[in-house]
Amino acid sequence: MTCTYTEQPAVRERHYPSDTTDAEWAVLEPLLPPAACTRPTGGRPEKHPRRNVVDAIRYVNDNGVKWRSVPIDFGIPWRTVFGFFQRWRASGDLARIHAELHEQVRVHDGLNPRTVAVILDSQSVKGAETVGNDSRGWDGGKKINGRKRHITVDMRGMPLAVMVTEASPHDSIPARDLLFRLCLTHPELAVAWADSAYGGTLIDWAHNVLGLTLKTVPRRKDQDGFAVLAKRWRVERAISWIMRARRNVRDYERLISHSEAHLTWTFVTLMVRRLTQPPRPPRSSPHPVESAKKAGKPAQIRLRPLHPRAIRLAPTTLV
Repeated sequence: MTCTYTEQPAVRERHYPSDTTDAEWAVLEPLLPPAACTRPTGGRPEKHPRRNVVDAIRYVNDNGVKWRSVPIDFGIPWRTVFGFFQRWRASGDLARIHAELHEQVRVHDGLNPRTVAVILDSQSVKGAETVGNDSRGWDGGKKINGRKRHITVDMRGMPLAVMVTEASPHDSIPARDLLFRLCLTHPELAVAWADSAYGGTLIDWAHNVLGLTLKTVPRRKDQDGFAVLAKRWRVERAISWIMRARRNVRDYERLISHSEAHLTWTFVTLMVRRLTQPPRPPRSSPHPVESAKKAGKPAQIRLRPLHPRAIRLAPTTLV
């Protein structure tokens, strides 16, 4: 079944830095969900070109403006743009697009599409007045009143998963939920690196419940302030990529799910642009903070899953 636009789409000149190029649109368009009018359940034909909708969402995310401030030259009412943003998030299509792009980027760089090693870290950001008291907290270590983002990346620094919580809980508490989700969607994971805040009982819990090896990268003994550390610099770089989108500099969203959606759109834009560039060759020399003996071919990771590997859930009472 096919459907056409009810109105002839106007040709729009693309002059914003956040607009999709022809090469980026060729990568992203096949991943978008089908229009409602092409599904068996039926629906109204879409009135506006999807490329303009995606450009408008990326404009809001990149420039940090309000939804009501979407420029008029997009030719789309702001409620329509927000409607697509909300529906694609709620239906899970945005998460699917992110997952498929992550695999494409790894294949593009000559790697296995599924990674077995990840790095995780968190970032606390201030919450605007639009963030309710029920979804914000106080981070005593960073002295920040707002929310906390938990980021997971692979060994190339490509984002794998993101989760937003209140800023008050210790990193090891929401990390259980994050690792649980990762093992459900990526059962091939075998090892994860994190800072010392994720140590303690979390290491034993990850090993006994998830069958995952969690290793911590401690601070240097002579470290004063921020310093680039082995393994952790990759996730720190991913956090810096997040801050390039002004919508992510501060959390303005009333719903936590919308905060996660804006972060996901930032990663989607990053990976789409990566796919339109030549493949990045492997590093010929080790990173200054990495050990020189590990500069060559990475050591093989032996997978020792549980027999059978399964995530142990809490017992329930059968009725």
